[in-house]
Amino acid sequence: MGTTVYERRMPSASVIGHSLAETRFAVFWTHDLPAELRPDRAPLRSAVRTDLVIVGAGYTGLWTALLAKLRDPERRVVIVEAQRVGWAASGRNGGFCEASITHGHENGVARWPKEIDTLERLGRQNLDEIEATVAGLDLDVQFERTGQLAPAVEPHQLAWLDEWRREAAGDPDVVYLDEASVRAAVNSPTYLAGIWETRECALVHPARLAAELARVCEERGVEIFERSHVRALTTDAASGGVTVETDCGRVEADHAVLATNVFPSLLRRNRLMTVPVYDYVLMTEPLTAEQWDAIGWAGRQGIGDMANQFHYYRPTQDGRILFGGYDAIYHYGRRVDPRYENRPDVWAKLASHFFTTFPQLEGLRFSHQWAGAIDTSTQFTAFFGTARRGRVAYAAGFTGLGVGSTRFAGNVMLDLLDGADTERTHLEMVRKRPLPFPPEPAAAIGINLTRRSLDRADHNEGRRNLLLKTLDALGLGFDS
Repeated sequence: MGTTVYERRMPSASVIGHSLAETRFAVFWTHDLPAELRPDRAPLRSAVRTDLVIVGAGYTGLWTALLAKLRDPERRVVIVEAQRVGWAASGRNGGFCEASITHGHENGVARWPKEIDTLERLGRQNLDEIEATVAGLDLDVQFERTGQLAPAVEPHQLAWLDEWRREAAGDPDVVYLDEASVRAAVNSPTYLAGIWETRECALVHPARLAAELARVCEERGVEIFERSHVRALTTDAASGGVTVETDCGRVEADHAVLATNVFPSLLRRNRLMTVPVYDYVLMTEPLTAEQWDAIGWAGRQGIGDMANQFHYYRPTQDGRILFGGYDAIYHYGRRVDPRYENRPDVWAKLASHFFTTFPQLEGLRFSHQWAGAIDTSTQFTAFFGTARRGRVAYAAGFTGLGVGSTRFAGNVMLDLLDGADTERTHLEMVRKRPLPFPPEPAAAIGINLTRRSLDRADHNEGRRNLLLKTLDALGLGFDS
């Protein structure tokens, strides 16, 4: 087995130790959120009647509520949230708002080859509409459509870039950068070449996006109840209505949307459809002008390398660098548990990889470290459906690319609840459910064997072993 660039160019233990010595275990985005954008909303303490009830005040629930009001300003909409607006994945992700609704071109081609052109057009349209909404509703979310850079950091990845370049020939938004050009854009000694997709990704402030969506929802009459944990979802056979029961109150509605992301579904049919995998992130202190000069990055692109166990990183508007990814850790039992978030070993590994990527920044400290659970599906992207005779709609399984695609999901669910015949509802991606994950202990054995196989592939010039090839053939390939 070979070594990766992160093993060949490891920084010293003292550099890593210094960088993490004063790091705060907290989500930077939440701490950076102004108090006026984080009002303390009351829990539900009575019975409420509405047209549409939404469970979950993350991006999926908030986009669905806003789109519902934009479609019909008279529609009554209520959101119930177990914690706070944007508390989970929506407030702690990397802030990459991507056009892809299929978790990348290759995943889309592998699963829906006949629809890939439509899916990619709808994904770009969705990102364009997010940009228009941000501007039209004056959402202060630090939206920057700077695109995304994919650098090759191992020699075998250069062939992947060449294939990508050939497939994208003639597309002015896909820019190939040779070694000199990519290092002129972002000066990392690990970069061998790269492709910059100039329009396929925007950067946002995750917590601001959730907070601003909540603000404009409430301005349009949406009621949001925080700290209201939903215990049950029932339907009335006579009226066909839906009731959501919380600890201290209930909401009776004509329709419901389940936007619970990684948390256990209120529908038994969906309990095996996702698993939680934990992702870890570091945020640096603000860089000095000299430090920024040393690495360049004037284009402010989001960056994601090409390994199976990949890193993603980006600049912030106050001059920091977020650096995350690589490990995606699954724990036996499908539990979402705050105890899984504190992993000093993972943060030390991320810090080592950061200074391998940017050795000229040695001496920089990390101000924040945190983690969060990603809802992973076997198709790497969201699945959709209805239940209770079409009264309940759901979407889950975004697999780390939900910042943009949650808005698309909101439109899909509203189409399904309305019984609308749209281009979205005709998609095979919308009509067909993916395979579920197996129950334990098979889930833990399979997922962790796959993670080890992906790591071995990164150490073996990208060559996939028999397990990975078999999973690919079955449509069950697993990615970090």
